[in-house]
Amino acid sequence: MRRAHTNYAYEPVPSTSSQNGLEDENERMTEHLKDKIHALKSLSIDIGNEVQYQDKMLRGMDEDFERTGGSLTASVARVFRLSKGSHHYYILYLFLFSIVVFFVLWISLKFFN
Repeated sequence: MRRAHTNYAYEPVPSTSSQNGLEDENERMTEHLKDKIHALKSLSIDIGNEVQYQDKMLRGMDEDFERTGGSLTASVARVFRLSKGSHHYYILYLFLFSIVVFFVLWISLKFFN
């Protein structure tokens, strides 16, 4: 038994609604993913800007601390130079001044009360 040879033309499988639904779902998810990528990009740019601002602030604070430290070191050095110099009577003068102030206060409280 022989079959008759007939010319069959190629016909694609008709598209179903499920394929269109999957393509629509993929498009929707792609758009959602693009939105998330855009949000992450803007967030990373904002973080970079904040890091640069904080770095600038910290460098400024570091320079301020260095200037203050230098000023304090110079002041301490001057005090040490003053104490090691020929000014031996400063403590004696301070002690005599405090005795005189104490004596004046004692007299004023004793006689004027």
